[in-house]
Amino acid sequence: MSHKFINRLLVITAVMIGTSCTKLNEKVLDESSVTGLTARQQAEGIVAPVYAKLEDVFMHTNYFALQEISTDEAILPFRGGTDWGDNGIYLQLHQHEAISADPNIRNTWNNILIGISRAVTAMSSLQSNSDANAKIFLAEARGMRAYYNLLTLDLYGLVFVKEDASETSKILRGEEAIAYIKGELLAIEPLLDNTTGPGRLTKAGVQGLLARLYLNAAVYRDVYATQFTFKPEDLDKVIEYCDKIISSGQYAFSADYFSLFNDDNHTNKELIFAVDQRADLNGHNRMAYFSLSGDQFPLPAYPLANGTDGAAITPDFYRTWVNAYTPTDPAAADPRFYKQNFFMPADSCVQPATYNIDRGILRGQQYGLLRDANRVFIKCGTTGLRVGKLFNVTRNKPALPVNFTEQIDYSIAGSDYSTGYRVEKYEFSKTSVSGRNFGEHDIIILRLADVYLMRAEAKLRKGDAAGALADVNAVRAARTSSKPAPALASITPDLLFRERGFELYWEMVRRTDMIRFGKYEGTWTEKSNKDVKKRLFPIPQTAIDGASNLPGYLVQNAGY
Repeated sequence: MSHKFINRLLVITAVMIGTSCTKLNEKVLDESSVTGLTARQQAEGIVAPVYAKLEDVFMHTNYFALQEISTDEAILPFRGGTDWGDNGIYLQLHQHEAISADPNIRNTWNNILIGISRAVTAMSSLQSNSDANAKIFLAEARGMRAYYNLLTLDLYGLVFVKEDASETSKILRGEEAIAYIKGELLAIEPLLDNTTGPGRLTKAGVQGLLARLYLNAAVYRDVYATQFTFKPEDLDKVIEYCDKIISSGQYAFSADYFSLFNDDNHTNKELIFAVDQRADLNGHNRMAYFSLSGDQFPLPAYPLANGTDGAAITPDFYRTWVNAYTPTDPAAADPRFYKQNFFMPADSCVQPATYNIDRGILRGQQYGLLRDANRVFIKCGTTGLRVGKLFNVTRNKPALPVNFTEQIDYSIAGSDYSTGYRVEKYEFSKTSVSGRNFGEHDIIILRLADVYLMRAEAKLRKGDAAGALADVNAVRAARTSSKPAPALASITPDLLFRERGFELYWEMVRRTDMIRFGKYEGTWTEKSNKDVKKRLFPIPQTAIDGASNLPGYLVQNAGY
């Protein structure tokens, strides 16, 4: 999204959101309400709110929680018996026992449906806009309506068809829902190009979403099936659209894996579609602070900007790395697992400009900036800051080291503040007024490595193991800033699933992947529920209650 988009958004009164999330009521923003602006300025201001809702969808307690904490990749216990309790919603989510009153499920639903509503409003207003670029903005709004509906289909099993803000949405499921999203994306693909950057929907972004839709079509047709039927024609389409993106020459692998998740990743050529979170766009994601200890302070300029002891990876997911590379430590075998930035020995003096915490999966005793009793960083020398072994001081446990352990569960011992290996994939924003609350890195929705892995999966399901292996190994070989992961000698569905975990962990695709690969009913730490009805989340009870004047309109998903 261009900087001008948000500038216009600040000038124009935001779209007024109605209270009903099922009817998607909104006050249409017409051009007479923004007199004094050019047609181009009006068009930009109309479409900006459509994209702006993405940052709320992708908050760590919304879409991330649904896509990751419900899987074998992430777990969030009651820290210290109290923190992150939240009436047990994260425990229930992980154990596939979520209920329709779950606030994270409700907030995700509400934010997505507001996004749909904003898209409908924008489409209505843009149709009469005289600017030459209005047709492109209109196509983007239509595409975003399709993307938001793709999220509702994946999470809740339904889509909302709505052309006018005054009408009640039509609900579609299964094959009809797939056909609707497909038709919307196909209609706009010829109208877009790849020049606007990852923060806006481009031709490649639409092609990637089409590939994702076709790849998951077997699930969406019959979500509770014992075994999914992947149609050859769907798989051919996955390959076709992935080929188009790869052969366009517009995108390239990032040699440094973790630079994909740095503050400046907006210009990284591997990103295809992302949530634009740059500083002047008021990004507020908290992906970097969510997993860190409350006694890790990554920014020398901000002695109050720490972690929150949130989610960690499960021992089960960690063991997939260990089992893949034994006897070599995964940190030495695969540059996607860990990147060491902090080389200072314990009890040392560090210059603030050179201080940089490690990235990836963090294990064992942690070291970092030390604070005094007044919560100010301890100085050393003329300009240096003291670093050393960290303890859980902020948790009133000054004798307990910040020593991340593999074991984490819902027992008292397993849910203490230092249990579980942590993930610092996104950079703790150095240019932010608070890296804790205002992450400035774009949150990735689609990138080139995922395109290669989708193509590999489609090839493998069609019987082309050699082609699939070549695509997987291309991804493994891409991270050349350090020694890349060794090439695989063969590929199977289980290995491909493992590779998607290695490449895309914590990027909010795990639940979707687990369902498609038949893994979601498996058993892992603190989870044994095998109910296939939990593949979909419950429709929030508030939404059902809000539609109660329309009997039979919004029906709760099976199993809730």
